[in-house]
Amino acid sequence: MKEAIRNVVGLAIVILGMAPLFAFPKDDFALATIIATSCMTSVAVALGGYRRLFAPSVKTVAVGLVSAAGLYLIFFLGNGFIALAHPFGIGPQSETSIYGLIASPGNSVPIQFLVLAFDSLGFESYFRGTLQKRLSPRIGVASPFATALLDASIHVASLNPLWVVATFIADSVWGMTYYRTGDLSSSMTSHFVWDVAIFIIRPIG
Repeated sequence: MKEAIRNVVGLAIVILGMAPLFAFPKDDFALATIIATSCMTSVAVALGGYRRLFAPSVKTVAVGLVSAAGLYLIFFLGNGFIALAHPFGIGPQSETSIYGLIASPGNSVPIQFLVLAFDSLGFESYFRGTLQKRLSPRIGVASPFATALLDASIHVASLNPLWVVATFIADSVWGMTYYRTGDLSSSMTSHFVWDVAIFIIRPIG
């Protein structure tokens, strides 16, 4: 019972910490990300077992790099589909509104890298290293998708359907990366490299 209460309280803290992502002005998105992901990392540490999540090796980091490349390809193809089909009225402007959050004029490149480092550390520590880790013994391979669905559901607050769908897809890939390796270094590598590629190096859309 105590463990369940701790998990519920931890989730509540994470959700409250994510509120600035959707409530703060666009120009303050970097600060909102640092607040949200700091809450995630703190909750992951408080719930224990954090250090045992990392077992980096050449193999797991390589898996992370391949995972990032595959995810980028998925988004590249998805961009083409959106540009042609405009599903549910979604167009390229929806993508631009997301990619522009990090690369706003007030954020220098070093600040962008810092924000993306916080992003990958926080989301992977909590959603994969805490939630998915606890769900995995109960629901197995479904745990990455259950965790992704929860994160996507929180992103409904953004009122941007594309952001919700993108969150589910990205989280599912990172979840499967972690599920297959059992090493948070793999999903964290994938998350950070993908972030840098799609937000800084070569945004899609």
